[in-house]
Amino acid sequence: MAEANGKKGSRGYLTWTPDMDTALLAVLVEHHNNGDHAQNGWKPHVYNACIRHVKDTCGVDITKDNITVRCKTFDKHYEIISKILAHSGFGWDWENNKLSIDSEDVWSKYVEANKAAGSHKTKVVMNWDQISTIYSKDHATGEGAKTAAECVQEEDTKVLEESPDIPQNQKRLRTGDAILCMMGDMKAEVEEVLKTIDPLTLPKVTPSTEILAALQIILDLAECDMLKTYERLSLSERLFESLMELPMTLRKAWLLSLA
Repeated sequence: MAEANGKKGSRGYLTWTPDMDTALLAVLVEHHNNGDHAQNGWKPHVYNACIRHVKDTCGVDITKDNITVRCKTFDKHYEIISKILAHSGFGWDWENNKLSIDSEDVWSKYVEANKAAGSHKTKVVMNWDQISTIYSKDHATGEGAKTAAECVQEEDTKVLEESPDIPQNQKRLRTGDAILCMMGDMKAEVEEVLKTIDPLTLPKVTPSTEILAALQIILDLAECDMLKTYERLSLSERLFESLMELPMTLRKAWLLSLA
C-alpha cells in the first residue's frame, strides 16, 4: 500500500504509488552517483529532473515539497532498517521486500530496546537497494554522525541495561558487529586520506542496479527485449549515457532498434 505524503492542498495529500517511487528513486540514484547533493538535500536541477521524470512516466504532477517529504520517508526507513540489519539474526527478504527475522525471540529482544522499530517487523519497503544506495553515504558522513562502533556499542549497552538476566559471557559485542564497526571506521579514514591525493581519472562504470532501474521504468518493454538491451547497456557506457539523454517517450523505440 502506498504511503500518503506531500503538500496538502485543495485536493488533499499526494499519494505516492510504487511506480512513482521507482521513477523518483531512479533519478535520485543517478544524481547521487554524480555527487549532486546540496547542504540540506539536493541541488535545484535534481528536483527539476525528478518532477519531469515522474510526470513523463506516471503522468502525475509533483513539487519540490512533495519530493522533500518523500525523501524524509525514505530516510526514516533507512535509519531504522539499517540499524536492524547491523545486528545478527536479521536479513533482507529481497523477494518480499521486507525484513527476514531468524526467530520471534530475536525480534522481541531487539524491539524491547528499540521501540521505534516496532512497526517495521512486517513493513514492506520497496526499492530498498536504491534507498540504501542513496542514504548510506548521507548517514555515514552527515554532521554529528556516529561511527559504526559507537552505534553498535550504544545499541548493545541499551540491551544489556534492560536485560539483566543475560549471562555475563554474552554481555559483549558480537564478533560480527565488531568487524562491521572496524570496517566502517577504516572506510571513513581511507576516504579522508584520499581527499588529500590528486584524483585519478578512471572510466565511469554505471552500477548494474542503475541500468536495471532505468529499464524497468520504461513502459511496456517486453522481458526478452529488456534482457537483450540490459546486456548491451552493461557492456557499453556510451550506449547507457545515450539512453539517459533521450526523453522517456523515445527510449523504448531506441532500445528496440538496438536489439
